[in-house]
Amino acid sequence: MAKKFYISTAIAYTSAKPHIGNTYEIVLADAIARYKRLEGYDVYFQTGTDEHGEKIEKKAIEEGISPKEYVDNIAMEIKKIWDLMNTSYDKFVRTTDKNHEKVVQEIFQKLYKKGDIYKGEYKGLYCIPCESFWTETQSVDGKCPDCGRDLTEATEEAYFFKMSKYSKWLEEYIENHPHFIEPESRKNEMLNNFIKPGLEDLCVSRTSFKWGIPVSFDDKHVIYVWIDALSNYITFLGYNPNGDHSIEYKKYWPCDIHLIGKDILRFHTIYWPIILHALGEELPHQIFGHPWLLFGSDKMSKSKGNIVYADDLVNEFGVDAIRYYMLHEIPFASDGTFTKELLIESINSNLANNLGNLVNRSIGMAEKYFDGYIVNTNVNTDVDNDLIKTIFNLKDKVSENMNKLHIADALDNIFDIYRRANKYIDETMPWVLAKSESDQKRLQTVLYNLMETIRFGTVLLQAFLPETAEKIFKQINTNMTDFTTLDKFGYYEDNNKTGIKEVLFNRIEVK
Repeated sequence: MAKKFYISTAIAYTSAKPHIGNTYEIVLADAIARYKRLEGYDVYFQTGTDEHGEKIEKKAIEEGISPKEYVDNIAMEIKKIWDLMNTSYDKFVRTTDKNHEKVVQEIFQKLYKKGDIYKGEYKGLYCIPCESFWTETQSVDGKCPDCGRDLTEATEEAYFFKMSKYSKWLEEYIENHPHFIEPESRKNEMLNNFIKPGLEDLCVSRTSFKWGIPVSFDDKHVIYVWIDALSNYITFLGYNPNGDHSIEYKKYWPCDIHLIGKDILRFHTIYWPIILHALGEELPHQIFGHPWLLFGSDKMSKSKGNIVYADDLVNEFGVDAIRYYMLHEIPFASDGTFTKELLIESINSNLANNLGNLVNRSIGMAEKYFDGYIVNTNVNTDVDNDLIKTIFNLKDKVSENMNKLHIADALDNIFDIYRRANKYIDETMPWVLAKSESDQKRLQTVLYNLMETIRFGTVLLQAFLPETAEKIFKQINTNMTDFTTLDKFGYYEDNNKTGIKEVLFNRIEVK
């Protein structure tokens, strides 16, 4: 039976259309999910939208429509972009789902009955865009420490979750599970800045707005975002607070990788683990706080007018060019940067010159010298053996980097193989071999080795650039596309005829 793998992302807030910084996360998760499927895992990949809250209620009023109509429109927009980016999620969830709302009410009630939730009064500073409460000491000159916007004073009857009760437990759990929060810099930030100074009890209900899930035993209150939105990772799998869980829940929980932006790490590495622990459930195996994609050196924001949308870029450059940039240009633990100049440079050097040129040249030579027929005559020399040895290590290198979530390095490993194949063409000089009658068998071996090298790299490329991989397989005309065909060099079909050559990526001339 295949091993299970559950990957989840943050759920996108339905206040506005997502920019490429938001889109980066879903593409990153997709590459991990696709790679695990290639390896033979039974993958469950969940994403979706967070649809309640004061901010949405206000935006709906401004537009003169109901909050439900407002979130329906934005959720559709978000799903459209996730689909445009060719992401292979298994479930797209929405927190306005009736069953989710029912289970969230039951979770709230369970925690209340257990004594972990109590009624009190909230007094403090509130940030409407972030939907976060802050103390005077946490605020920065009366502004939100997360987004820098103005905070408003708020006094409100509220239910609180006893976060402080579990502070020491969480600290010890993180210390004893060194890879629970990745990368390490984020783990240290959570421990030293938030957990060790001591956690305050968390406000988990609101009365000042109505757009939320009502507390079942006190309908003046709506359940606040932390219990509502965070619970999606278990409610949509079939979690039941009374323990009568679905087959899916028993199969896939706990989550293997929970992927979220570093700006919301606190909620997912402090609030969510404590809520799960209080419910008696296992914690995700790993929470990865990924970096940001910056515009030049700035964070993307409407107020700065530097927002770029994925659909605009895809219309101009194609989906895999954008996927490549997102997956390759953002390092493991530090922010990446986006500019159109860098995108064009990346397309030209890596996609058009390296990969595109290799496939085009190889098929072109096969057509020119042997009408597209590829025969392995096994006339190998040291240069071929060196190529084969390099390629044979590829799968292990890529898998090692993927397991460490070094996605950009894994992509580099694959593109190094394409670079190596281009060098192999220069070393073997097929155009010289073609002129000699006695070198025809040697030429056939060289072309076979090129096709097999392209195939080898492309089997792994499927996780990152699925459309491009499909096009390459079609052009080299092979069905040997499984991970299991990487256990030896030589699965490319002998006496096979290549498909029709076409340009994978056009070189972009910069005016």
